[in-house]
Amino acid sequence: MGGFSAEWLALREPADHAARSMELTRSVLNALPRDAPWRILDLAAGSGSNLRYLSSVFEGPTHGSAPTPSEACEPLVGADPRVRPSWLLVDHDAALLAWVARDPHVETRRLDLSTLDNRGVFAGRALVTASALLDLVSEDWVRKLAVRSAEVSAAVLFALSYDGRVVCAPEDPEDEAILWLVNRHQQTDKGFGPALGPRATEVTARCFEALGYQVRRARSDWKVARQSRDLQGQLIDGWAQAATDMAPAREAMINAWRDRRLAHVAAGRSEITVGHEDLGGRVL
Repeated sequence: MGGFSAEWLALREPADHAARSMELTRSVLNALPRDAPWRILDLAAGSGSNLRYLSSVFEGPTHGSAPTPSEACEPLVGADPRVRPSWLLVDHDAALLAWVARDPHVETRRLDLSTLDNRGVFAGRALVTASALLDLVSEDWVRKLAVRSAEVSAAVLFALSYDGRVVCAPEDPEDEAILWLVNRHQQTDKGFGPALGPRATEVTARCFEALGYQVRRARSDWKVARQSRDLQGQLIDGWAQAATDMAPAREAMINAWRDRRLAHVAAGRSEITVGHEDLGGRVL
């Protein structure tokens, strides 16, 4: 699996947290069992963004990105304020895991996630979760993830799977052509077999439903405002590179598109929406 830099993960974290479905998150957490402390497995955890988001739901806005005031005042039905959840964060990149804040309730472990043969990390978990992962993995990988989760009757919460939608404003005549190339690139092998790309949430829902899960989905689109120039610039550069990888002969067109889009960013008139979905489920 290709790596992501700590700088990129930090840049995208505010957009990630703002996009996530609080309603879906709360519905999953409220369905967790209340007869024991919650043990949570966070897959491909990186530098801990998913931990910080969910901790803000468990513990309030001082522990991570803040929910809105109306959401923050709603208690989790299943949460015992006297018992903090315990976490296992796994990732292939030890350098990213080193950014996770030291906490007696949080364990980090370097682990190759290209296969899910290690049943031990799933044992006793009430919740299996991940963020911005499922569009990078294969259908076979997701099928095995569903099996591992069902073996321990864990609830699941998978956030921010890319769904193939990108809308840029102002529009450009080449936006559609670039998006087509980017979505083709999204389905190339990222280290887990042919990636699901925009089909991730649909395929994941089907795999978990086949094993008896009740699945819910919710939109979690990035809304990247004109003030977020650094994030927009990184997105446009990344899309241009992906498009060039898929169509080297069209490099001149792609570079011209990139230059026009970056000019909109520099002028403060660019806005970008990137489509994502969250998925949650539990065994019936």
